[in-house]
Amino acid sequence: MTILMEKPELVSQSDFQNHADESKELVLDGGFPVPKSLSGEGFLAPEINSFGNSFRDYNAESERQKSVEEFYKQQHVNQTYDFVQKMREEYSKLNRMEMSIWECCELLNEVVDDSDPDLDEPQIQHLLQSAEAVRKDYPNEDWLHLTALIHDLGKVLLLPKFGGLPQWAVVGDTFPLGCAFDEANIHHKYFKENPDYNNPSYNTKNGIYWDGCGLDNVTISWGHDDYMYLVAKENGTTLPSAGLFIIRYHSLYPLHTEEAYMQFLNDEDKENLKWLRIFNKYDLYSKSKVAVDVEKVKPYYLSLIEKYFPAKLKW
Repeated sequence: MTILMEKPELVSQSDFQNHADESKELVLDGGFPVPKSLSGEGFLAPEINSFGNSFRDYNAESERQKSVEEFYKQQHVNQTYDFVQKMREEYSKLNRMEMSIWECCELLNEVVDDSDPDLDEPQIQHLLQSAEAVRKDYPNEDWLHLTALIHDLGKVLLLPKFGGLPQWAVVGDTFPLGCAFDEANIHHKYFKENPDYNNPSYNTKNGIYWDGCGLDNVTISWGHDDYMYLVAKENGTTLPSAGLFIIRYHSLYPLHTEEAYMQFLNDEDKENLKWLRIFNKYDLYSKSKVAVDVEKVKPYYLSLIEKYFPAKLKW
């Protein structure tokens, strides 16, 4: 299947933050209100999250922030190059169960992400909020609507039937392994306790990689991103490469937000990064306490799942 995609209209990271002092709301099919500028042009990012803090503010004083920092300490100490290789080998078998994409969406009702300072709601609501916000601004890019819906499905790794992995092995910002830990990584100080930190093969800027090698050749910390990418790819999805790129690297904030590790990108990565940066606005800023009416939007997303995926997938 050939997917025709419009070239994304690039917007700087700073532009994502700017919006009018006064706003209106556009209500989508699921009853989810999306901020709308007075000119009516697109989704605009709110300034604060549902806890009253700035988005991705890892320094705000709160009990949730303390638990988020403890999470990152555990992640930075335990995610090593060898650990990721073992996880990829184990989960590439896709022998946990068979189910549809929508069945997996429903499973996510059991998951709350401890690494997220902006949200403590069931994950299915975040998926639908992201997808509905994307759908508003990019009505013709149905692959992007579906990508937004499924981008976090890999978080089922937290559930017992998928191995019950600890939070630090499933969620949170991701980062390359096999090279030096860039200071753009959140809570960078905890990497000093990682066994790879003093490995001479890994502690230079490029480590075992080279300029332009392509992210596909770079080992990224294990988690829900890479797992869902493996599931989609091995089950023969017809999503375009930009969709798979978004799924695989949407948590790689040091790269797509701070522009660290850019030396590893090849030409295809650079093109796909444009779409990832567009998607990130909806992934981050659409988190809300306002619930989407799941049953109302379900038929639309089932039609997209049927278009781009087989009826049952191996997980």
